[in-house]
Amino acid sequence: MTTVANGVNVQALLEAREVLRGAPEAAQFTWRASSKWQNGVHSTTTVQNFFGLGQEQSHKAEAVLDADHPEIFAAEDNGITPIEYLLVGLASCLTAGVAAVAQNRGIQLRSVESTIEGEHDIRGMLGVDSDVRNGFNDIKVTFTIDADASKQDIEALVAQSQKRSAVFDALTNPTNVTVELA
Repeated sequence: MTTVANGVNVQALLEAREVLRGAPEAAQFTWRASSKWQNGVHSTTTVQNFFGLGQEQSHKAEAVLDADHPEIFAAEDNGITPIEYLLVGLASCLTAGVAAVAQNRGIQLRSVESTIEGEHDIRGMLGVDSDVRNGFNDIKVTFTIDADASKQDIEALVAQSQKRSAVFDALTNPTNVTVELA
């Protein structure tokens, strides 16, 4: 049997799945981000701590993410737009999922690339037309995958990644969002 080296510790994931099957309370995670307005429409968001496995956890390092709008929106362009971060989350989740599923199925990957495009009519966001929604109308993800597998097996990798993606689920199913003032 050939050893597959895609860099995913599937054994640890499978063991965690079994542990969580018997301890569903440990599977309850709270992810956090904190954003601070800088100037104009520029904000800086930090991500460091989260709750999971019954206790507070931390990433190895704090992530600092800048969001802004491009100069064509009369902004400073100090970072990508917030809606582009949504694309980043979806692309990275689906791409990581392909690697994890391939590792689990014994498929050696040589390369995985995803390209993502979101169609967005900004008239809704700008208040030009109240009949136009504020967010994306359509999102298209295109994968280019080079692997030791048939086209059918590669299509199955992508399908399983989509099925297990937390970001895909959050985008395609209603999620309760509460906004409040402290």
